[in-house]
Amino acid sequence: MRLLFFTDSHIRGTSPKNRKDDFVHTLEKKLEEIVDIIEANRVDYVLHGGDLFDRPDVSIAIVSRFSRLFKKIKVPMYVVSGNHDVYGHNPQTIGRTMIGLLSELDIFNLIERDERIILEKEGLRVQVTGQPYIYDIDEPVNRKYYMVEDVEEDINYAIHIVHGMLLDRPFIKGVPYTLVEDIRDTKADITLAGHYHSGFDRIKIDGKYFINPGSIVRISNSLREMDRRPKVIIIDLGEDIKITDVYLKTALDGDQVLDREEIERNIFKRERIYEFKQTVDSAMNFEKMDINDVLIEVSKSEGLSEEVKEEALKRIAMIQMKEFNGG
Repeated sequence: MRLLFFTDSHIRGTSPKNRKDDFVHTLEKKLEEIVDIIEANRVDYVLHGGDLFDRPDVSIAIVSRFSRLFKKIKVPMYVVSGNHDVYGHNPQTIGRTMIGLLSELDIFNLIERDERIILEKEGLRVQVTGQPYIYDIDEPVNRKYYMVEDVEEDINYAIHIVHGMLLDRPFIKGVPYTLVEDIRDTKADITLAGHYHSGFDRIKIDGKYFINPGSIVRISNSLREMDRRPKVIIIDLGEDIKITDVYLKTALDGDQVLDREEIERNIFKRERIYEFKQTVDSAMNFEKMDINDVLIEVSKSEGLSEEVKEEALKRIAMIQMKEFNGG
């Protein structure tokens, strides 16, 4: 059985500030190449790690344009939703999003939490599970979202797809993340992750693989993205597991598509903002105003019932939907 995995396509109708090219056209070429790779390598199933879209309400014109490409994929495609795909980091809003619409139109299949999908070929049975992004996925108490605890007896391999901040090493202080080492006891033979655009080199622990090939697009304000080469991975399952990196030929060198001056300006700006925030925080205790901070604080509140937490998240999502739709 052969599978292809890619992640974080961030389909959108405009070019990010730090891109020098026509981003939409470039992304279209990359997806056309992926379709060709699927056909040339006789891939049986396609998996996507989330953030298919850059926002939940991408224009109909753009969705139509890229739907035509997805329809060229003649094998089943399975996707988990990312934080950019839904409103308020809340998968329950999926029915109001473009990723939800394409799933309803059978362009691809959305994997829901606790759902088990069985892929089969020539007697080989593979269990695929997924975890969509949720607001507190990288809190230590939620390591279970990255773990597979049960595998059916007649399954040859188990694959788990997660859209979350899974990393190979510690990250920036203040940013929630989960280390591969923290989930090494999972029963999944392969854990596939999205969300962290830079990705990391595949890790093998006790015969189990942990993989994030990185986003197929480069939109982050990071100089590291200059040298990164976008890729997809092909997974061959038989008597053993074989994983192959396939670098996208349509992905030009970083200096051809990324505006170094714009990236450096953003880095400088972030440093100044951070210094200002540190000064303010040391002087007085402001209430958190960032939506992500609000979400994290809600999730940590021990004095609130689950019903109250869920209602708060729903209201935040509703506010975001109004903002996105110009309400």
